[in-house]
Amino acid sequence: MNTSELVLEVEKVNKSFHDPVTIQVLKDVDMQVARGEFVSITGKSGCGKSTLLYILSTMDTDYEGELKIDGEPTRKASRTRLARIRNEKIGFVFQFHYLLTEFSVLHNVMLPGLKLGLKSREEVEHRAMVLLGDLGIADQALKGANQISGGQKQRVAIARSMINDPLIIMGDEPTGNLDSRNSGIVFDIFRKIADEHKRSLLIVTHDQDFAARTDRIIEMDDGRVVP
Repeated sequence: MNTSELVLEVEKVNKSFHDPVTIQVLKDVDMQVARGEFVSITGKSGCGKSTLLYILSTMDTDYEGELKIDGEPTRKASRTRLARIRNEKIGFVFQFHYLLTEFSVLHNVMLPGLKLGLKSREEVEHRAMVLLGDLGIADQALKGANQISGGQKQRVAIARSMINDPLIIMGDEPTGNLDSRNSGIVFDIFRKIADEHKRSLLIVTHDQDFAARTDRIIEMDDGRVVP
């Protein structure tokens, strides 16, 4: 694969915790994600999935190996540069949506765009409304974040993850709290993001049905990627 097509490159990543004894939780992890690819990471609880995702998100730099995002090495980058990479190139969707209940749905979606500061407030608001419309919840925009259903909250979280037009969206069990109908809706949204917007998705999931419908499954076991 042409490296220019790669959004994410992981090379020989090892991670240990030292409390109080040393336990190695990631072992020589190698993986790549191409532009527009929809990839799931599966494996038993405790196999290292969430630890790996935390490293891939650039939040944890205490590991051995290398992580490149859009071709840029990140492990030795400054905190300021890492924050910029996170805000510009990575979107996040979690099992718990982490919406701020004191703000409206619209304001929650706008927040990362306002923080990045590359567009005017009006431009960020317009993009947020377009995203909410794409996800079928524009009519909820002015409601408080605690006034909408669980499935709607997760769609708001997805819109928020896309506000800065990231190269890759990372998800940690994004359907873990949803029923099968809403899980299906979220999957279809992710599929559209990959196919129509040509954005990459890397989703940690226990849902085997969800994983089976993605482009590729990366299975982990005891800190390693299963060949």
